[in-house]
Amino acid sequence: MNERKLVKKMRNGNAEAYRYLFLEYYEWLCNYIFKMCNNRHLAEDIVQDTFVNLWEKRAKLYISGSVKNYLFKCCYHQFLQHLRVQKIDFDALDKVKWEVISDTAFEREKVDVKIENLNVVISKLPPRCKEVFVQNKIEQKKYKEIALDMGISVKTVENQMSKALHFIREHATIVLLWMSSFFG
Repeated sequence: MNERKLVKKMRNGNAEAYRYLFLEYYEWLCNYIFKMCNNRHLAEDIVQDTFVNLWEKRAKLYISGSVKNYLFKCCYHQFLQHLRVQKIDFDALDKVKWEVISDTAFEREKVDVKIENLNVVISKLPPRCKEVFVQNKIEQKKYKEIALDMGISVKTVENQMSKALHFIREHATIVLLWMSSFFG
């Protein structure tokens, strides 16, 4: 099937064109992602997410080159997004959070001081970083929601979160070192 006609049919919502693409490229894409992550289930999830995104955004679909290259590039970017999310999930702030949660009732005073100091560190963030951080980590909003609320791009939200987390990591480490020397 001619790739240009295939893309045009997809744009118009033709499920058969979509099915053809899926059947034609699914295994290749899974193998490609598997080589990067060495996890078959993750590779399949990433490829499936890519195809879901492709279908959801089909009306705006524009492919200037080959469909195959386009799909490989989409999967690659989906994999990078997965890595970014994983990195954020395991940041130093989560370590502090789990440490605070695991403290016993007898150590409540230490916990209160840590929370207070963490709040002080958060309060020292630049205004935009602080707003993005609070909406994401405290209010549990996704980056897309934050971008809409603040009238900024998702990329700007990512950059602001990166700055906030870097700042907190640096200062939270200092606070934790101070706490350990103070409380022994």
